[in-house]
Amino acid sequence: MYKFAHIADCHLGAQKYSELKELEIKAFNTCLDTCMKEKVDFIIIAGDLFHSNLPDMSIVKQAVGKLKEVSDKGIPVYINYGSHDFSPNETSIIDVITESGLLKKLFNGYIVENEAGEEKLKLKFLTDKKTGAKLTGISGRKMGLDDSYYNMLDKKSLEEEDGFKIFVFHTSIKNLLPDFLSKMDGIDIKKLPKKFDYYAGGHIHQRICETQLEGYNIITYPGPPFAGSPKDLEISAKGEKRGFFIVEFDEKIKSVNFCKDYFHEVDLAKYDFLSFKADDKNSNQLYDEIIEKIKQEYVNEKIVILKVKGELSGGKTSDINFQEIKRILNEAGALHVSINHHGLVSKEFTKIRVKGETTEEIEENLLLENIRNIEVGQDELNKKEGAKLAVNLLKALRKSPKPNEKKTDYKNRILSESLEILDLESQ
Repeated sequence: MYKFAHIADCHLGAQKYSELKELEIKAFNTCLDTCMKEKVDFIIIAGDLFHSNLPDMSIVKQAVGKLKEVSDKGIPVYINYGSHDFSPNETSIIDVITESGLLKKLFNGYIVENEAGEEKLKLKFLTDKKTGAKLTGISGRKMGLDDSYYNMLDKKSLEEEDGFKIFVFHTSIKNLLPDFLSKMDGIDIKKLPKKFDYYAGGHIHQRICETQLEGYNIITYPGPPFAGSPKDLEISAKGEKRGFFIVEFDEKIKSVNFCKDYFHEVDLAKYDFLSFKADDKNSNQLYDEIIEKIKQEYVNEKIVILKVKGELSGGKTSDINFQEIKRILNEAGALHVSINHHGLVSKEFTKIRVKGETTEEIEENLLLENIRNIEVGQDELNKKEGAKLAVNLLKALRKSPKPNEKKTDYKNRILSESLEILDLESQ
């Protein structure tokens, strides 16, 4: 029987407060210490090891130190880029650490043209020497641009590969998104190749273990060991457990129906979540309610997440002294206090609305509103046609290089597509 660990979304370097920075690296170290204690045969990191592709070197130093301990135990660590540590030119800190031998990158593909003249992305497998497990996958990219990889993926060759196979990816699968993330960008499950024994996911910051999708065996997301965003802290404060998976296998995954039992909780801090609604209260009434409540709470050594939302019946949002609220909680011994009042509005403020539900709709509406302030020679471009043209041009300019595409070919492709959108000919 073999074991592997599946970790994702560590987001090292995301935290700016010293007390949270300490917990962030402690969570990562706890994951790898547990892997060594459990004597796993290899570790998978499904993207976003760091919060930036070029993070603070003090964070890198600490992470590399722990990865060196793992390497000295003979445990390989396989990794794909996440959307945060992606670099189209392979100049991410992930690439630097990979050169040292402490990480092994999985995403390795090349483009071929099939008989129908379509470009297809073929992926290479990397075989773990000790266990014989075959690993491959696709890195994440910002703003869901990795969609293009899945659209051109040659799934047939992947599905025909024999042996114990793991697919590592960093994107959201729409079919698995929890309700509160239902508007998140992602791909349909049909874009993933079938017949893999395990799908190691990253990007969704909530633990998911799916075993009921025909042809896909087991698909998991461990979520972050600690937190990559204030929203993560709020979810943790509401009771979500953080950690990672350890999976036992031989020729197949064992005990799939009990995969949640493999989840190793990283419980480094206590939380307190306090929620307030402004509805039917003026600013003074709401402020008094918050002060009365927090003075009754036991917050010593806890991460306190305080959320205020709703529409005030009177007064202004600035009437509520959030600095004073934070001071009271800090003096009561809170380890960290995070106050979210972005959802709190006064009646005057609610008159301002953002138009559109998708990024494209919002962009188009903003362009449409502002294009009237620009002098454009062609009258038709002062209307909706001009906004649509700008949106299409933005889409073309956002495209990243294809795997192994030369820089010159990439520049020529983007230029050609842009000229086509503008209905211009190359000089």
